Amino acid sequence: MQSMISKRILIFGCGNLLFGDDGFGPAVIKHLLAQHTLPDCAAAVDAGTAIRDFLFDLLLSPVKPEEIYIVDAVSVPNRNPGELFEMELDMIPFPKATDFSLHQFPSVNLLSEINTLTRVKVLAVQAEHIPEFVQPGLSPKVRSAVEPACSWLLTRINSLIVI
Repeated sequence: MQSMISKRILIFGCGNLLFGDDGFGPAVIKHLLAQHTLPDCAAAVDAGTAIRDFLFDLLLSPVKPEEIYIVDAVSVPNRNPGELFEMELDMIPFPKATDFSLHQFPSVNLLSEINTLTRVKVLAVQAEHIPEFVQPGLSPKVRSAVEPACSWLLTRINSLIVI
């Protein structure tokens, strides 16, 4: 944790690989680390369903990253399955913001508090299917968004390095 906290840029993939498209965040982290090289100032972590623990530790840490990216799957109206979009913290849907079962997605209050200390960005994909029971594997449309999500992250990271 200490070596991760010292990075300028942190990327967290949220979700549960056992519940369909909910596994998008971890799938992005796995692909990012296997197929791309992150600069030394960045770290990517499969946070699974423990993102609150990571963020709470960051909140208490004397050293903060400059930017945090959270990658996750959501279900919101007027989006197409597999569509990537940046989600503002105040736009996180209520069920996601208060989800204590599968995701353990951080509360909007926790994210807002961290956002006062460091920039927080949420890269979301519109889920096609998040089952109620164990059913591993991303839907084809969400799976096709994994590489574009990696490209989006790398573009943002590289723009910060220049600064």
